Amino acid sequence: MPWIFLSIAIVAEVCGTMALKASDGFTKLYPSISVLFSYTLAFYCLSITLRSIPVGIAYAVWAGAGVALIALLAWIFFGQKLDGAAILGLSLIVAGVVVLNVFSDTVSHG
Repeated sequence: MPWIFLSIAIVAEVCGTMALKASDGFTKLYPSISVLFSYTLAFYCLSITLRSIPVGIAYAVWAGAGVALIALLAWIFFGQKLDGAAILGLSLIVAGVVVLNVFSDTVSHG
């Protein structure tokens, strides 16, 4: 169950960040409301996650997945360019999250 809450936290944070771009510096009402709601949900779900998953692991997964998803969505929706170095860096982040989850004894999968 904690991994479900972590997944929700990641998705909510990504939605909040995408809405942050759309809010145009909090000058647009509905995207601004979406930012506040999304980040509130993200941090609430992350706090529940931290009851069971060590903070370093949870934050690494949350941040790593968030960075990779935001970069992908920014490329798709905003035309952000991703050069070879950016793709390599994002690949290393994803690889690091996989290594933590698959090989680390500090991660409980209960």
